[in-house]
Amino acid sequence: MDAAMMTAIGALVVGIMSAAAAMYGSRGANRAAQETSAVTGYDSLTKMLVAERDKAEMDEKAAEARASAAESRASAAESKAQALEAEVTRLRGLVTQLGGTP
Repeated sequence: MDAAMMTAIGALVVGIMSAAAAMYGSRGANRAAQETSAVTGYDSLTKMLVAERDKAEMDEKAAEARASAAESRASAAESKAQALEAEVTRLRGLVTQLGGTP
C-alpha cells in the first residue's frame, strides 16, 4: 500500500467515526431537550394547579362569608318575627282585657 491509499482509507475511517460521533451527540442533545421540555411542562402545570387551588380557596372563603351573612340576616329576621309575634299576643291580650274580641 502506498501513502495515497493509506490517506484515503484514513479519511474514510475518520469520516465514518465523525458521522457516528455526530449521531451519538445528536441523540444526547435530543434527550436533553426532551427532558428539559418535560421539566418545563411539569413546572408550568404545577404553577397552574397552585394558582387554581389558591383561587378555589379564595372562592370558598367568599362563599363562606356570604353564607355567614345570610345566616345572620335570617337570624335577625327570625328575631324580628318573634318580636312581632310577642307584640301581637300582647295586643290581643289588651283587646280582650278591654272587652273586645281578638
